[in-house]
Amino acid sequence: MQNLELYRFPEGFRGRNKMTVQLWWMVQATLFRLSPQAFYGWRRFLLRLFGAKIGKKVLLRPSAKVTYPWKLRIGDHSWIGDEVTLYSLGEISIGSSTVVSQRSYLCAGSHEYKKPEFPIYAAPIHVGSGCWLASDVFVGPGVQVGDGTVVGARSSVFKSLKSNGIYMGSPAKFIKKRKFE
Repeated sequence: MQNLELYRFPEGFRGRNKMTVQLWWMVQATLFRLSPQAFYGWRRFLLRLFGAKIGKKVLLRPSAKVTYPWKLRIGDHSWIGDEVTLYSLGEISIGSSTVVSQRSYLCAGSHEYKKPEFPIYAAPIHVGSGCWLASDVFVGPGVQVGDGTVVGARSSVFKSLKSNGIYMGSPAKFIKKRKFE
């Protein structure tokens, strides 16, 4: 059984000091979140200011949430939808021309539930180029989604997915190859 009295937050886990983390959360809650929908360049600027690597013409909706922007990379021309959470305890990288649709949740960390001290850990997530994570998709720690892959709405991804596949379900299962006309 876990004993949270034993829990200790790992030194340097956030990747920046507490003041920088708090400053980002205040900026995100105000300047980022309250910006007009069309101010995509402004939101890209704010994320870059805090260390995110954001490509050209990336569209980030103001309701998207990023835990630690210095652990985020997004390629050119990608879209991050409304209420998407990029829980970047570990590195999250998203390729070019990829869509992460509304209410999706990319979770790059968790806890070691078998240990009584319940330690937190980070595991990177990589979503390739040309992917589409449809509405309300969950992607767990350590997952890689191959280039050109589609994950259907409300699916949960706990294991890495191969390129150019269509996956659906919880857990996500291969349905068929993605073919372009």
